[in-house]
Amino acid sequence: MVHCLIALCFLFLASVCAAGQEVKTVGPTGSIAGARTNKEIELVRKVNAYFNQVTSLEGAFVQVGADNKRQRGKFYISRPGRFRFEFNLPSKVVIISDGKYIAIQDRDLSTDDRWDLGYTPFRALLQDNVDLLRDTRVLEVEETADTISIVFEDKGGDSSSRIRLFLAAKPTLQIKGWIAKDAQGFDTRTDLLEMHVPVGQLDANLFNPAAR
Repeated sequence: MVHCLIALCFLFLASVCAAGQEVKTVGPTGSIAGARTNKEIELVRKVNAYFNQVTSLEGAFVQVGADNKRQRGKFYISRPGRFRFEFNLPSKVVIISDGKYIAIQDRDLSTDDRWDLGYTPFRALLQDNVDLLRDTRVLEVEETADTISIVFEDKGGDSSSRIRLFLAAKPTLQIKGWIAKDAQGFDTRTDLLEMHVPVGQLDANLFNPAAR
C-alpha cells in the first residue's frame, strides 16, 4: 500500500500510442538520437515551460494500482514543492508535502511516515525551476495528435524512479496524469480530473502535516 501511495505522490494514465509513431530516446546528457532531435528537445522544453508557469492547481484524481484496485480523492498543488492528496472515505489516508518533506498519514492507524522530498522521483517537477533535460534522464519522448508523453527517471538510472508523464496537447497544454513504477517494479496509474486554478491562494494548512 505504501509503495502505491508514494507512486501516487507526484504530479503527472492510460498509455496513448499512435500506430506507427516513432519514439526517440534521450540520453543522460539531454541529447536525442534520431533525425528529429531538435523537435524532441523542443517538446521537452515546452513541457518544462508549462510546469514553470503553473503556480497552483486543484481537482480530483483516480489511482489504479497493480492489483487493479481503484481509489479516488482530491488533490491540491502549490508550486514549488507543496501538494496534498486526500483519499475519499472510507480511506483516511492523506499525503502532504510542505516543500521539504512528504508525510503519509493514515488517520485510522494514527501513523505519520515522512520522507525527504529530495528523494522522491517527482522532485524534478516540483522545484522552482523545472528542467527535465538538466535534472533527469529522459528515456522517451512521444507526440500524438493530442498527447505528449515523456518517460524519465532519476539520473542515477534507477528504474524504480521511472515516470511516464502524460499531457494533453490540445486545446492547451495540461497535465493529465502519470504512470509511476515503485521499488517493487509495480506500476501505479494516476489520472487527474476536474482540474482548475483556484480563486485566490490555497489555504496554507492544506500543506501543513501538523494541521488537522
